[in-house]
Amino acid sequence: MSSHGTFAFGLRRYHHARAGVLARASQGGTRAIATLPGDGIGPEIMDVAVKVLEIVGEAEGVDLRFEEHAIGGDAIDKTGCPLPDETLAACKESDAVLLAAIGGYKWDNLSSKDRPEGGLLQLRAGLDCFANLRPATLEDELLEGSPLKPDIIKGVDIMIVRELVGGIYFGQPRGFMDEEGDRAGYNTMVYKKSEVERIARVAFEIAKQRKGRIVSVDKANVLEVSQLWRQTVADAFEEDGCSSDGLELANMYVDNCAMQLCSNPSQFDVILTGNIFGDILSDQASVITGSLGMLPSASVSSPGKPGIYEPVHGSAPDIAGQDIANPLGMVLSAAMMCRYGLNEPEMADIIEDAVKDVLAKGYRTGDLMGSSPPGAELIQVGCTQMGELLLQSIAEEEIKLSFMPK
Repeated sequence: MSSHGTFAFGLRRYHHARAGVLARASQGGTRAIATLPGDGIGPEIMDVAVKVLEIVGEAEGVDLRFEEHAIGGDAIDKTGCPLPDETLAACKESDAVLLAAIGGYKWDNLSSKDRPEGGLLQLRAGLDCFANLRPATLEDELLEGSPLKPDIIKGVDIMIVRELVGGIYFGQPRGFMDEEGDRAGYNTMVYKKSEVERIARVAFEIAKQRKGRIVSVDKANVLEVSQLWRQTVADAFEEDGCSSDGLELANMYVDNCAMQLCSNPSQFDVILTGNIFGDILSDQASVITGSLGMLPSASVSSPGKPGIYEPVHGSAPDIAGQDIANPLGMVLSAAMMCRYGLNEPEMADIIEDAVKDVLAKGYRTGDLMGSSPPGAELIQVGCTQMGELLLQSIAEEEIKLSFMPK
């Protein structure tokens, strides 16, 4: 019997699951996970995710070792800075980083570089996380939560691959100037060919694990940097023989993509784009699903380096400590970590199936109560109970599979 009172029979899935392509470690051996609970509801939702990972790791024979470290406001209170050297060093030595939430009203009076959010930016830079993965999916049970009509949003399953460390947010020169008595601000949007190639190849590998359709989003009709982007993506696609792998590549202008996300989002599989376009489109995609508390994300680097896995929602300090937070975005971020960071796709399948099962049975945290069709029989639960229900679902599935013929 496991430490959580459930039986571990060793779950096995009876379908092929492609190995994660961004994993730091190969299958087998102890995996070191740096956990960063952070601020607000962070510790509550992290506790649920770690318990789920422990039971699934035990069932699958994967040895997980968790080390908790401070970041954000928690780190400011303890050390005076949002990312202590000890935290960064531990993250660099880990196989993956699991981050819950950062920020809160308490630290709003600090300068921008000293605020909790600065710790996340420093962590991304320290781990060279150049690719942001933002899935946008919606379970049928939550269709009513979307601002779009159910027949438009049903079946949406999008992965946005956003370049994270280049483009106009980081380009030089930037600043302010006075020109003939008129104040002006300016920024530079620039991408090197090598930067486009490496993010494109992340999208190619992600697409191989999905439906194989890639849409590269740019503004090549007016921007030279987008013309370079489009040509470089096309060249890399051809050089890598992606067509023979069954992949498809199309191009779309960013304004058209924004419209298509609202009118026909199910056409998309993998969206590949630059920093500023990805920033806007990923937020738009998260809103159309209507369930911000359900959405995970990842910031990843080159193969062999640890990535950061975190829910897209904030720290929600107004509900911290009340046991009413939704932990599912955090749990699904843990599933992303298993799939893309640890090369354990079966663990990811188990976690995602448990989330689907609990929702199908009508259990909801408060933020999801209005997302189901009228007349649905729902049971409102808190953060801790939602975690217990996930563990129960996993245990029930283990028992069923233990009696199936091998």
